[in-house]
Amino acid sequence: MSSESALPASAPASVPIATSTAAAAELAARASELHIVVVGGGVGGLIAARECVKVGMRVTVLEATDAAGGAIRRAELDGVVVDAGAESYATRGGHVRALVQELGLGDRIVAPAAGSAWVAGIPGVGAAPLPVGGILGIPGNPFQEDVRRIIGWSGVWRAYLDRVRPLLTIGHNHSLGKLVSSRMGAKVRDRLVAPVTTGVYSASPDDVDVDVAAPGLNSALTSVGSLSGAVQALRDESAARAAESKAAAKAPGAAVEGLDGGMAVLVDALIADIEKLGGEVRTRTGVTALTASGSRWTVTVQAEADPSAEVDPSAVADPSAEDGDSPAMDEVELTADGVVLATSEDVARELLAAAVPALGRTERAEAPEIEIVTLLLAPSALSGAPRGTGVLTVPGSHTAKALTHSTAKWDWVRAAAEGRHVVRVSFGAQGEPAATTGLDDDAAARLALREASALLGVTLAEKDLVASHRSRFVQSQPASIIGSGGRRAAARAAVQAVPGLAVVGAWLAGTGLAQVVPDAREESDRLRRTLLWD
Repeated sequence: MSSESALPASAPASVPIATSTAAAAELAARASELHIVVVGGGVGGLIAARECVKVGMRVTVLEATDAAGGAIRRAELDGVVVDAGAESYATRGGHVRALVQELGLGDRIVAPAAGSAWVAGIPGVGAAPLPVGGILGIPGNPFQEDVRRIIGWSGVWRAYLDRVRPLLTIGHNHSLGKLVSSRMGAKVRDRLVAPVTTGVYSASPDDVDVDVAAPGLNSALTSVGSLSGAVQALRDESAARAAESKAAAKAPGAAVEGLDGGMAVLVDALIADIEKLGGEVRTRTGVTALTASGSRWTVTVQAEADPSAEVDPSAVADPSAEDGDSPAMDEVELTADGVVLATSEDVARELLAAAVPALGRTERAEAPEIEIVTLLLAPSALSGAPRGTGVLTVPGSHTAKALTHSTAKWDWVRAAAEGRHVVRVSFGAQGEPAATTGLDDDAAARLALREASALLGVTLAEKDLVASHRSRFVQSQPASIIGSGGRRAAARAAVQAVPGLAVVGAWLAGTGLAQVVPDAREESDRLRRTLLWD
């Protein structure tokens, strides 16, 4: 650790070198005496752990499941390893790309294949390509042929009224859905915008905050005088910025990037870096309680027992009669100077109920349960990419909310599949439980196959299914949901009032690595500074 990196940001430039070196040595010694326990091994937790272990702190990551990564996970289908959770990251802000390059993975960054997604479930139409040139499905020109194909002439003329009528409200419009329907009509909202917000945010457009999901749209609307004009103005502005930075114009899908080999490669690299720096990542190790005592924390841990160790029978939880094959569990207590909680909202609130009572008085966000069923299909099942790289659905038209044709979207998946096809079918949204809930894995795979057949417009039989994988997770509320910012700020204020505690993860940062990564860095830096310099 260099003396420069060890000095507080407020240290004057005139500090003598000897003094700086002495201060650095003192800070390094103090850091080595501090133990940080990170509860939860998702990306937010791993980022926080890495930030703390980099300055010499002793760090232990505790993950209750058998693998770290959280929403990033991998699956193997008949020898083909694919993403079973998050498959990409948003490029905005550049935070994730910077992290990937820090970890030496820059040469594995890949862009999705060019090509538009489709929309299925359009009344009277069936399916059609998602129009180009819009923002969140809002068209810049309702007379475009690809827009007219989806909303029809009646929808086009209703949308055109946006250009000739005065602003209904000067200034601020919170609800994306209400803004779109008032300016351009229900068909634009339901057939173009709703498939995008449901597929991306698992939310109705009426619940999406315009200022968060489409920054600048409200201001442009007031300036230009029409919603379609505002969309075009923002796209022109974005194109101008890209030209100034000499960034090549790319297809709409280029707002995201992935990693050759899958996003789990990032998790592997984070764990390897943490362990190289002296940290420890334990899986199958759940935390049952957090207790604050003065300036220290007691972390009660339940972990799979070491069969070779002598264990006090009174300290081991008895397996239930119905689950007699479950491994014996040891319950132990760890002492920590600081705790980083990187779990789901429900788990975090339960663990912090006693230590942070103010958190219990804040509003809890709705978090839908999402299921992704990944299908490996025989080479003869599909010919090319019948409907681009994926399909979004008009809400209520199908039991699935979206489909990704992975072998059409990612070159590395196509190479790994060796002529076969990989398709991901997503179920569940806010206020809408996944249609696969209650089904066993085989039944869920059959439902996903039927949905894939309908969404792709091809006949897929059970004989076409080579293998399948089902992944379940709770999706934290996106930052773009109306009121989300206030809820998150109140929860974070309650947490930050407690010394030695930080909370990271999507339920406070917002969904997506582009928000989780910088938030975890900021929170872990706040905890480091508090413990080392306060």
